[in-house]
Amino acid sequence: MSVEVHHVLEGPADAPVVVLSNSIGSTLEMWDPQLKPLLDNGFRVLRYDTRGHGRSPVPPGPYGIDDVGGDVLALLDRLEISAAHFVGLSLGGMTGIWLGQNAPDRVRSLVLCCTSAQPGNTQMWLDRVQQVRAQGMAKIAEGSITRWFTQEWIDAHPEKAKELQAMTAETPADGYTACCELLADLDLVPALPKITAPTLVISGADDKALPPDHGRVIADGVHGARFEVVEHAAHLGSYEQAERFTQLILEHLKGADA
Repeated sequence: MSVEVHHVLEGPADAPVVVLSNSIGSTLEMWDPQLKPLLDNGFRVLRYDTRGHGRSPVPPGPYGIDDVGGDVLALLDRLEISAAHFVGLSLGGMTGIWLGQNAPDRVRSLVLCCTSAQPGNTQMWLDRVQQVRAQGMAKIAEGSITRWFTQEWIDAHPEKAKELQAMTAETPADGYTACCELLADLDLVPALPKITAPTLVISGADDKALPPDHGRVIADGVHGARFEVVEHAAHLGSYEQAERFTQLILEHLKGADA
């Protein structure tokens, strides 16, 4: 059953809509670097907190990918948006894959960032669930920040790194663990050929959580997909290399609308 996720909708009512979908352990604020450029280029921007995150409800877990995808469809229905471009990172990208496979008429284009169609590492995700239950989210946040960014970026932006670490630390434990369970056995690879939306896949060259090989699998599985690897970017590449990610996103959205 879908939940009414917290969302923010900005931009002209008649502009094409771009949905921005967050990673596990973050909120809609992870897309702050992309917001103004998208608005300035004539898009209406819909950001939301995935269930179990930020200001969205935290229903009992475990969650399935159809749950988080269904929440997006319900949100589009509530806002009377027939179709939208969809940009997602990590879990957000997996949500986009599911939408492209199961609701193609609602997806104008896809940008799949630092993500995977089959994350693997089942035991790691289950171990992380146990770690959260034993130690809380603050400990998880310490590890997340070093996966999200290269050490060079953390050293150069210590205050911003602290803010983003706090974003994970403040994520509801039950929501985070339910999403870990979702990731533990997810496999969207077999249905990749069902995606018909124009698709751009972006990986970070320094992403140790989901290395570029994961992005290549998606790009190879989706007919006509474009694949880009951004240098000096770890898992939250849209933040670490915001200018390059934003440029690629805007190019793709404008091309899909042309």
